[in-house]
Amino acid sequence: MEKVIIYTDGGARGNPGPAGIGAAIYNEHKKLITEVSEYIGVATNNQAEYKALVAAFRKAAELGAKELECYLDSELVVKQLKGEYRVKDQDLAKLFLNIHNLSLSFKHITYTHIPRERNKEADRLANEAMDRGTR
Repeated sequence: MEKVIIYTDGGARGNPGPAGIGAAIYNEHKKLITEVSEYIGVATNNQAEYKALVAAFRKAAELGAKELECYLDSELVVKQLKGEYRVKDQDLAKLFLNIHNLSLSFKHITYTHIPRERNKEADRLANEAMDRGTR
């Protein structure tokens, strides 16, 4: 599989609070290939956003993808990954470095900020994960 399209979302109920991540991964024909929905314990919203992308990168690598088209509703994370904002928070810096290291496995990656209403599938997966974790 050459290219995948990834939608990710992470959230926390409270900030920090019980957190979950979600990712919907599609092939280049926009057919859903796989999903990620994991409870990650206590985290901030921004940490969850990064961890969702880490999980999606790992899944894309398992699928053998070479190119990633990533869509996130976190403007902060997108701007940090594009180098438009500095990563000042130490915990986010570690996650940023993790993403950077994982990105070396791929030929090409794009990051696009989208409005929350265009990220419903990943949002649903993150919320389901939080629901499971807080039962």
